[in-house]
Amino acid sequence: MLSAFALALTLVFLNTHVNAAERTKVIFWHEMTGPAQEQLNKFVANYNQSQNKYTIVPQFEGNYNEVVQKFLNTHGTDASPALFQSMDISTNQISSSNYTTPVQKFIDENNYDVSKISAVARAFYSKNGSQLSMPFNTSQPVLYYNASLLKKYKITPPPINPSYSDITRVAQQLYQRSGKKVKGLSIEIYGWFFEQFLANSGVALANNADGHEGTPTSVSFDNPAAVAAMRWIQTNIKSDAFMNYGSGSNASANEMAGFLAGKLGMFLQSSSSISQLTAGTKDKIGVTYYPHPDNKKANGVSIGGASLWISNDKSAQVQRGAWNFIKYLMTPKNQAAWQVSTGYLALNQDSQKEAVLQKLYHRYPSSKVSSDQLRKTMPNTTNSGIFMQGLIQERTFIQTAMEQIYNGGDIQKALTEAQQSMNTAVKSANKANKAKN
Repeated sequence: MLSAFALALTLVFLNTHVNAAERTKVIFWHEMTGPAQEQLNKFVANYNQSQNKYTIVPQFEGNYNEVVQKFLNTHGTDASPALFQSMDISTNQISSSNYTTPVQKFIDENNYDVSKISAVARAFYSKNGSQLSMPFNTSQPVLYYNASLLKKYKITPPPINPSYSDITRVAQQLYQRSGKKVKGLSIEIYGWFFEQFLANSGVALANNADGHEGTPTSVSFDNPAAVAAMRWIQTNIKSDAFMNYGSGSNASANEMAGFLAGKLGMFLQSSSSISQLTAGTKDKIGVTYYPHPDNKKANGVSIGGASLWISNDKSAQVQRGAWNFIKYLMTPKNQAAWQVSTGYLALNQDSQKEAVLQKLYHRYPSSKVSSDQLRKTMPNTTNSGIFMQGLIQERTFIQTAMEQIYNGGDIQKALTEAQQSMNTAVKSANKANKAKN
């Protein structure tokens, strides 16, 4: 007679090997690297072992832009995936392709309790009340500060939900009290941050409620909220309290290095950077919500990252397998493990009760701030993403304007020129889409 342990091993073997030929194969394209890829592969292995109906086959397909184009080019062929990961700003493009089955179909069929999943994350990937895709690797921008450095110079840290002036105070005090050896703050030249300044001000970047109430026909870059945010940054760069690291991957790397070396006191970055920061320094790291305008309540910021889509060129059985795996990834246990191993935010609200996440919060209390910001953000049309095609182009125009502003250029002129360029692009894209349809 087999022992209980031997019997269990036998069942696992039978489950994963003998029935392999009978399983439905689900090809899954993703863009994760490093710890995120390792954790994703663990999820796949555990899922495949946990049941005998489906086999998930993960395939790394390059960066976000590459996967979007590969999916659009292979749809309808044997080379296309059943399940794929796509970046936040490709949402409108993927939805407009009509190449996917909205996950709302499966939510309805299964009576899946989607209310457990972060409302603001869901809102980003929704249209007219229908969930297009499932948010997965999700981050929000936050402000990091070196709490040990502030203590050294006897500076009161910024509040958890700071205004522009709150951050200016800390930055100027740090710069002056350090003998001008430590810069107070840096804000990378990045279109995502510009979008978040508008979101937290409750101002739409594109008309028709950022595209949530209709196809955008124009954008607004030179509105008072945008001008105020850019003036705040430019003024502090001119006073030398803020550091300008520029744009691109080198800027991000230099900014991180400066912060870890104690040459920079604060910076804005993705919440997913928390793991890299805590591993890179013995200093105490503080985190706050994204700064908001003075004398105005924070509206809340949008998310970044990517979501999971189901292709409609596969059989019903394969699509159900893709949905079943999505449900597995979104369980409280797996979402908690995802945040601990990658820095991305756990989206299932019940994940906060999981021991592994509680342990992380106990060890690094500041790591809970990002989760709190996500949970407390009430979704509306100005903090739920911009449902518009051409967002990569939009960020290019904005980053050009930001570079001019950071270098002392005329704020209104830079933003207006970027706005005019984008409105021309929007008009051309809408005309082309109309001709196509």
